[in-house]
Amino acid sequence: MPLPDLHVAAIALVRDRRVLMVTARGRDVHYMPGGKLDAGETPAEAAAREALEEVGLVLDPAQLVEAFTVRELAHGQGEGRHVRMHVFLAETDDAPVPSGEVGAVHWVGTADAGSCPPAGVEVLRRLAASGLID
Repeated sequence: MPLPDLHVAAIALVRDRRVLMVTARGRDVHYMPGGKLDAGETPAEAAAREALEEVGLVLDPAQLVEAFTVRELAHGQGEGRHVRMHVFLAETDDAPVPSGEVGAVHWVGTADAGSCPPAGVEVLRRLAASGLID
């Protein structure tokens, strides 16, 4: 019996043709700022909450624009487990600052795909195909 998908939400904050990604403390893999949905939470609410927890950005869930959903093998979760990530375009002039479990923030383009798990690679591919990042 297949394992259930991990349902997560993330923000895509694009500046200067690069998208914001983070690394967890002590890790070197680039992830989208985001995480699992809490009980009763919409994907937009989860994306906004995670943006605050991980990079200190205050975002209004009603202002987030759902861009797409990716379903890929989940990084570090064992064979056959998938992640279903709702990706929201976010806009803010505030500077992201690592907090919580996040060790660093990075501005990433498609050339950095080798540092990303499968879902992150697919996000980069789709953002590039949309003309938002290089």
